[in-house]
Amino acid sequence: MNAQSVIQEGYKKASSARPSYKSAPFKVAELNHWTVILSSREHVEELAKESDKLSFVEAINDQIQVEYSLGHEVHHNSYHVSVVRLHLTRNLEVLYPHIRDEIVASFTDLLDLSENEWKSVPALSIIQKIVCRTSNRVLIGLPLCRDPDWIDLNIRCTVDMIAGGVIIGLFPKFMRPLAARLFTRVPQCIRRGAKLLGPIIEERQKYLDEYGTEWDDKPNDFLSWLMDEAEGAELTVDRLTRRMLVINFAAIHTTAGAFTQALFYLAANPHYILPLREEVEGIVQKEGWSKGAVGKMRKLDSFLKECLRFEGLLSASLSRKAVKDFTFSDGTFIPKGTLIAAATVSIHHNKDFYENPDVFEPFRFVGMHDEDGSHSRHQYTSTSAEFLPFGHGRHACPGRFFAANELKSMLAHVVVTYDVKLQDNETCPQSWHIGSFISANPHAKVVFRNRID
Repeated sequence: MNAQSVIQEGYKKASSARPSYKSAPFKVAELNHWTVILSSREHVEELAKESDKLSFVEAINDQIQVEYSLGHEVHHNSYHVSVVRLHLTRNLEVLYPHIRDEIVASFTDLLDLSENEWKSVPALSIIQKIVCRTSNRVLIGLPLCRDPDWIDLNIRCTVDMIAGGVIIGLFPKFMRPLAARLFTRVPQCIRRGAKLLGPIIEERQKYLDEYGTEWDDKPNDFLSWLMDEAEGAELTVDRLTRRMLVINFAAIHTTAGAFTQALFYLAANPHYILPLREEVEGIVQKEGWSKGAVGKMRKLDSFLKECLRFEGLLSASLSRKAVKDFTFSDGTFIPKGTLIAAATVSIHHNKDFYENPDVFEPFRFVGMHDEDGSHSRHQYTSTSAEFLPFGHGRHACPGRFFAANELKSMLAHVVVTYDVKLQDNETCPQSWHIGSFISANPHAKVVFRNRID
């Protein structure tokens, strides 16, 4: 089912309704529940601010059944999210040379280009591997980040978790623990991950036991930060493996999907390459490759943000579950147990929020910055009631700063290193809509060659 077509129909009706019902919420049917979709900016702002009665954690649990697939502890003690917020974001500047190094190595290894050769590659699958390697250079470090088995596990595990969540949700609650063990592949993912991570965790545990949280040559990566924060049973190989799989779940597919969509637009419109290339080269010539330098690449930032606005990754986002009865300020009542989300793609294509919303304008957000002088408001990581890929409010994605840095660094590398085009002058590949998920076309190819000036 293409959820976006259903949501757009509801959004259109809500937007054109008589004044007393204008921009009212509406319901859409999903596989095993109904979801209330919000269409007004005011409702979205209220949804983003409320956390006591409208739970992000419980909404995610309903979607992928974390409590049953990954365990009660992962669901109810999400300290790994605090590690992202407190350690990952703060260490981006220090870790940038490793991120840059892995991006260069990944593209070189996986594209494997000969001199002056045009080579067609399956874009999404290649980008998933590059994102997995680059992310895990920070999450777990060398050499495991380049291990083909670790890469394959984490790419497959995301699909297994989503499929497993659907399967588990079909069973009554008392049967869900059994269903998770018998009818999903998540237990195999955990065992496979523990086999790969176990020796690394055990070695680091010896150092922790002997020296505490500080020792010479201690790895500065996510696993180390996680182990520093973990207590008691959370320091076991099994528990740490589950959390590393969760972080990879969040890090890989959304970032890979967003980059692949951007790559398609770049390859379909090669005339965008030159202004991006000139911006990147001008900044790098002055400042070198650094997090700060990448942060100054406004055209690059706008290009990626416009791709995310125009295509999107979810038809509906900002998901919440009402854990108590809730009433919006206009009197709209949401009973306990209701799932709620915002009509993300429809909002992104609303002419009240964006001029010519159905036209792809790569430097749209550079222009918006020039008009009102507010760069931070229009940059890729900024959230608002009109730009929702990262959520909004108190539960906005804490990993978005890492993802943005990674995406911008990857695109900067592509435009200064390669020429790209689509096969046989094809038009930009259409995204796939699977329920509320929006995926870059998994069969589409992009043609690369080493840059020729």
